[in-house]
Amino acid sequence: MNPANFSQLLAKVGNPRARLSLFPLWSLYFTIRKASLSSKISKPHKRNILLMGPPGAGKTSVGWIVGRSLRMPVIDIDDDVLERTWGMSVADKLSEVGGDRFIEEEGKAMCGFTATGSVISLTGSNPLHPDAMRYLKRSGLIVYLDVETEDIMQRLSRMKVNRIVGQDAGISMREILQYRKQFYEKWLDARVLCGPGDSVEDVAKKVLRTLSRYEDSESETFISTRRETSSENDPKFFSDVVVEGLAPDGGLYVPKNGFRKLDKSEWLRIANMSYTMRGVAILENCIHPMDVSPVELSTMVHRAYRQNFASPSVVPLKHLTENQYVLELFHGPTASFKDLALQLMPQLFAHCLPHMSNYLILVATSGDTGSAVLNGFSNLNATDQERIGVLVFFPENGVSEIQKMQMTGFQRGNARSISVLSDFDFCQRTIKRMFGDSSLTGHIAVEYATILSTANSINWARLLPQVVYHCSAYMDLLKNGVLTFGEPIDVCIPTGNFGNAMSALYAKQMGIPIRKVICASNGNRVISDFINYGEYDLRDRKLFVSSSPAIDILKSSNLERFIHHASGGDGNLVRDLFFKLERDQFFKVSEALLQEIKMDVQAGWCSEDECLRAIHEVHTRTGYVMDTHTAVGKVVASRIHDKTCPLVICSTAHPGKFAPVVLKALLCQNIPKDPTEQLYKLCTIGGQEHMHEGLLNCLRNSRDDPYKTCPADFNVLSEEVETMIQDSFMKVH
Repeated sequence: MNPANFSQLLAKVGNPRARLSLFPLWSLYFTIRKASLSSKISKPHKRNILLMGPPGAGKTSVGWIVGRSLRMPVIDIDDDVLERTWGMSVADKLSEVGGDRFIEEEGKAMCGFTATGSVISLTGSNPLHPDAMRYLKRSGLIVYLDVETEDIMQRLSRMKVNRIVGQDAGISMREILQYRKQFYEKWLDARVLCGPGDSVEDVAKKVLRTLSRYEDSESETFISTRRETSSENDPKFFSDVVVEGLAPDGGLYVPKNGFRKLDKSEWLRIANMSYTMRGVAILENCIHPMDVSPVELSTMVHRAYRQNFASPSVVPLKHLTENQYVLELFHGPTASFKDLALQLMPQLFAHCLPHMSNYLILVATSGDTGSAVLNGFSNLNATDQERIGVLVFFPENGVSEIQKMQMTGFQRGNARSISVLSDFDFCQRTIKRMFGDSSLTGHIAVEYATILSTANSINWARLLPQVVYHCSAYMDLLKNGVLTFGEPIDVCIPTGNFGNAMSALYAKQMGIPIRKVICASNGNRVISDFINYGEYDLRDRKLFVSSSPAIDILKSSNLERFIHHASGGDGNLVRDLFFKLERDQFFKVSEALLQEIKMDVQAGWCSEDECLRAIHEVHTRTGYVMDTHTAVGKVVASRIHDKTCPLVICSTAHPGKFAPVVLKALLCQNIPKDPTEQLYKLCTIGGQEHMHEGLLNCLRNSRDDPYKTCPADFNVLSEEVETMIQDSFMKVH
């Protein structure tokens, strides 16, 4: 990396992109965006690289290698600043003044220190002094060498260090190291995960790679699945695609250069983390810090998962039978896997929005997405709720009674749901048509200063958080000794829209050794037929309502991303195939592409009877109670999987959401009609652990909520969109 280029790069640190993307007015706001960004980065400055971490992290040794590689001066704060300022060793100063006074004296010395264009190795205690860190942070980029506490303790023991700054009597080394982590997390601009066994050279390479990532933010742009490459004059960054949702040409956004692959040592570090910290570490590698800084991202992830999930592990992995495991994704507030994305996605969306417009999120749902998105966006702060509204369309007869109760409980404020007398595919098709109707979007933008976007899995910020739990499942198998890193697993996913399956393939791209993704369908088996035969055929195919409604989908949105992935990014092919699908309700891929598809995925389907029988058989054999979607996955997995590696079945919904069907499958007599009583009845069979407090509270609070039902008419639903905008954003305060 050229030092001159790096100094230009560092001038950008701390300046988030101010890009604006409005659906009918891209060109106008792109000009504004470019002007805003250029005014922020202006002239380059010589900035510093500051290496931060606990004692024993290797800051000094790594600093010398990095400095030599970049041809930049190297400064060690202990040797070159503190000892020269005080005229004594750091150890003597600590003995003279004590821990608290030492931090003040150290901070005072740092506030008088100046350097430019240097690699600086901070002390382990520098981050404990806020004034000093604010001063240092203005001078450059702070890179956190994130080393496992146990590794640090072993290193300090070898160095015969038995006490560090702030370690008073009665406080162990482990305790003080754990206490300091909060300060390192507070000040970092970039994290370098240091795994067990990493040499100084390994860490230095990671630092250089991290710095290179900052320099080349243009490499982390996005393209539409229907284009070969992104226009050089209009690169799309993370914040752009989050706000836009759907690409202007009707395609879906994907990373132009794919995902960064993490190495073994990084995954071994992540395995020892909580789910929340796993999410932070993984998503930091997927979202460029110019869009969302690591500190901001960490705050969002902690807010999403720390309090909102009933299970301490967020997504517990449970052994089912033989080599089959169940990944429980339903412990969030609305009892479905959609919560894993939709507790985080609204925060990302609000963060990326320019402040000059209102935004209406349109969502089509086959059940679970609706309640999850309504819950997630209703938890935004009051300021964001004033400019972001959510309108959900759901099929009146295509969701369970409990799913309907969850959605119809939201009929006020910035969140609202409307029933449609049709199926999910009509709801989804209508929303896509709204986005493509320039007269509608233009009218809304000009008349109400409101932009349409979406929170369905076509939105990248909605899909991306799902990558984390697929990675986390493998980390749990690793941590529990089921396998060693590099040994493969298979993943079985009940899917209709292919978003969950696609996120597993992205986890594989990041380095998780997923051998096959098994896609499980019910009788609406269009995905299964396509994967097995290469034909996507909607001609004369009727959608039927099943007991697993989240799979009751015929037009799979994320299939575009999969075909783009399997074809090596052939945007022309994707565009032609989906044009044929709209025109002819049919397309067929080549035999060569079909073989590529089968390299990654397998597929099967099961009948309603097989689904219900599986619920009963699994409970009889193991005592475990599955919902209908998990049962579809179990049937297909047991039929297809070759049992040569562990299999993770994604349990996408709590059985209480489909209690009448589950109770029927369990041969329960006298099934209560009241949904709350059904949930209690389920607990008497499966155990009290099957009580879901969030679901129970929703059922108690959503009695007889009135809601609107509309005919399957584009114009009627467009009017509802305008009414929602008027009610949400045109109030007189």
